[in-house]
Amino acid sequence: MAAAAAPEAAAPTGALWGLVHDFVMGQQEGPADQVAADVKSGNYTVLQVVEALGSSLENPEPRTRARGIQLLSQVLLHCHTLLLEKEVVHLILFYENRLKDHHLVIPSVLQGLKALSLCVALPPGLAVSVLKAIFQEVHVQSLPQVDRHTVYNIITNFMRTREEELKSLGADFTFGFIQVMDGEKDPRNLLVAFRIVHDLISRDYSLGPFVEELFEVTSCYFPIDFTPPPNDPHGIQREDLILSLRAVLASTPRFAEFLLPLLIEKVDSEVLSAKLDSLQTLNACCAVYGQKELKDFLPSLWASIRRESSQRRTILEMLLGFLKLQQKWSYEDKDQRPLNGFKDQLCSLVFMALTDPSTQLQLVGIRTLTVLGAQPDLLSSEDLELAVGHLYRLSFLEEDSQSCRVAALEASGTLAALYPVAFSSHLVPKLAEELRVGESNLTKGDEPTQCSRHLCCLQALSAVSTHPSIVKETLPLLLQHLWQVNRGNMVAQSSDVIAVCQSLKQMAEKCQQDPESCWYFHQTAIPCLLALAVQASMPEKEPSVLKKVLLEDEVLAAMVSVIGTATTHLSPELAAQSVTHIVPLFLDGNVSFLPENSFPSRFQPFQDDASGQRRLIALLMAFVCSLPRNVEIPQLNQLMRELLELSCCHSCPFSSTAAAKCFAGLLNKHPAGQQLDEFLQLAVDKVEAGLGSGPCRSQAFTLLLWVTKALVLRYHPLSSCLTARLMDLLNDPELGPAAADGFSLLMSDCTDVLTRAGHAEVRIMFRQRFFTDNVPALVQGFHAAPQDVKPNYLKGLSHVLNRLPKPVLLPELPTLLSLLLEALSCPDCVVQLSTLSCLQPLLLEAPQVMSLHVDTLVTKFLNLSSSPSMAVRIAALQCMHALTRLPTPVLLPYKPQVIRALAKPLDDKKRLVRKEAVSARGEWFLLGSPGS
Repeated sequence: MAAAAAPEAAAPTGALWGLVHDFVMGQQEGPADQVAADVKSGNYTVLQVVEALGSSLENPEPRTRARGIQLLSQVLLHCHTLLLEKEVVHLILFYENRLKDHHLVIPSVLQGLKALSLCVALPPGLAVSVLKAIFQEVHVQSLPQVDRHTVYNIITNFMRTREEELKSLGADFTFGFIQVMDGEKDPRNLLVAFRIVHDLISRDYSLGPFVEELFEVTSCYFPIDFTPPPNDPHGIQREDLILSLRAVLASTPRFAEFLLPLLIEKVDSEVLSAKLDSLQTLNACCAVYGQKELKDFLPSLWASIRRESSQRRTILEMLLGFLKLQQKWSYEDKDQRPLNGFKDQLCSLVFMALTDPSTQLQLVGIRTLTVLGAQPDLLSSEDLELAVGHLYRLSFLEEDSQSCRVAALEASGTLAALYPVAFSSHLVPKLAEELRVGESNLTKGDEPTQCSRHLCCLQALSAVSTHPSIVKETLPLLLQHLWQVNRGNMVAQSSDVIAVCQSLKQMAEKCQQDPESCWYFHQTAIPCLLALAVQASMPEKEPSVLKKVLLEDEVLAAMVSVIGTATTHLSPELAAQSVTHIVPLFLDGNVSFLPENSFPSRFQPFQDDASGQRRLIALLMAFVCSLPRNVEIPQLNQLMRELLELSCCHSCPFSSTAAAKCFAGLLNKHPAGQQLDEFLQLAVDKVEAGLGSGPCRSQAFTLLLWVTKALVLRYHPLSSCLTARLMDLLNDPELGPAAADGFSLLMSDCTDVLTRAGHAEVRIMFRQRFFTDNVPALVQGFHAAPQDVKPNYLKGLSHVLNRLPKPVLLPELPTLLSLLLEALSCPDCVVQLSTLSCLQPLLLEAPQVMSLHVDTLVTKFLNLSSSPSMAVRIAALQCMHALTRLPTPVLLPYKPQVIRALAKPLDDKKRLVRKEAVSARGEWFLLGSPGS
């Protein structure tokens, strides 16, 4: 057998001869592993192994040849990465020839080819050669399961690494694989085979004239009928096969002409599982098939679906898929649209789903209605009236149907933009009446059910405000509702006003997409909110509870969010119009542009004796700090000086903080130049004067903090000096803890000022730059600080590291980790929580570094799992969970201790703590077990 002879090699040693002889003669099974280990260590080469096997490879007895090839193949499976290209060529030729050998030899030959299919050194062309040989010489389906699986693995390996070579075979490769798969019955092999077919299609291999044959060789398994045997070690479930086959059948429109008749047949089947599988497969096909593939089958499909009522959710999901597909089709004549003939039945099915008690069916019905409404000229005015009625009802569902209520609100917004007349006619009047009834009930007192409906009404009004014409109806309703509160016609609580403001903010966000709506909202809502606030701030002989509600911190913060959102998207021209009214209101008391502007006294928020009016500086801040940068602010010099003066006034911390934030927001946007330098000098002088002894130290510190942040964000040179001043305050007995918390503010994103949405100058890498410039000084300061001050440095450092992008932190981790671990011993819960939040992702991203400190980490995390703070307990348990990502050998010595310790938080009084404890303890239980 000259053609089958192995390539020449250097003479093997006596030891190798002995190992090979013992294996081939069946005296030992271990030599294959020993020979492979010797090849890996360099004691032998693969060709020396071939030479030692020479006589057995050419032995006339098939069993002896099989044993020889078996040993060689096992060695190659261990050592294929060591092969050179020349060796691979010789071995491929040898193994291809042996495919013609006795059937007892074939399994070992296939194992060798599997090893060679993994070789990086495989020369071009040999993958095609191997597969041609297998297709031609091997009747795969006559082989045992394990050997058929080996063939599938060979094909998979080559498809992964030699795709272009295999594609050069054209449709011959597809036909060859069809022959390999035809008749396969083992579920383990089918999973691999289905994946190969899916890859053939998704990676654009040529199917040639074999599309129907490829469909037949896979669709013959549909629907899947498989029950896994008890105690099946392979763990293959029926669902695995169903999903794999479905992915194949729905992968190409070219299967449509064969698949759709099959699915229609199975939908009409009496077998429930076949119906369900068919409907779900139809649903999957909707994402792939086009108009051409579906149009001829739509009448038959609809007829089958209409007869079915046992799987309504699945049917509706399938219809939803068809409707989404329909949106991609275009028709010159609307009479050609296939949905027109089924519109009434579709609407009936959807409306039936919307009234079903099943939440899941309602959700699919809402989604289907949304897509159905997006079909142009499909729904009649009667359909729309019914749809609006259903959405109105669903928008007021109880808390246990929250998901449906949210979906109904979203659908209302989507459809209102398409059908504003229908929603104006049928929904807005109902919501207006609901609001009026709610006001009446609130006048009598708070009833929980009515309050819930009142809140739903407010949310629905904002959700539906997606068209300019609707906004002009809904916005006045919400503002009128606020005036009712102001006039004392309702039993007002801060939560009522905040709820209205939240709806106004959501409406403002929707108006941002349309310049006309944005300007209408701004010029209508902002003067109204300002008028209400000014009215509430006026002095009274007997201050009312109502006025106090409108001036509460939380209510003013809610108004701030509305004003800011309504301002950020204004064009510079329109913003310039607005600023000429609002700034003079605060500086000069000019109330002429406000509605109902007959107030009992002047509005003078910057005067010393107007403490209630001062609180409204927060509203000024919301407006001017949301303007585009190129909008000129009138009387800017006076405004900045007034803000600076108020920022250090100790009589009203809310007002002074708002003034400091407003001053900082304007500084951040101000162009570089002399005026900016003058403002900065004024600020520095004010800070230094206030930080001395006196009642304004806290306010001066707040001003320092916000001005520093404004400059850090824009990389202003003065920011380094101000940050150094902030670090000095870490040693201050009074301000030290606040200074430490200030580093959190410097590194965090704000929501009301200094935001990108509000046109602030925020450089992309400001956190990285702050870390590079300041963390070395923080570390140095920590080491030099007295013991009682060290916690301040740890807190500041923890805040900086916690908000730093992890790729920036990882290279510095070895030098900083000891300080982070020390911070866990700090008694301050804020420090503990910040540090735990910083460490948890590092356990996942830097396990090798963290492993060096595992003893300390386990001890500290377990101690903190008993912290008085629930947030700290949860974070500590999450870190204990994350610890299981470290190398298992490092953790195993701690496993018994940890499992015992984690039994205690299982009885914690807080459910969220118990949940984290169960999760963490479960991972530690599995540590070191097979497959974990």
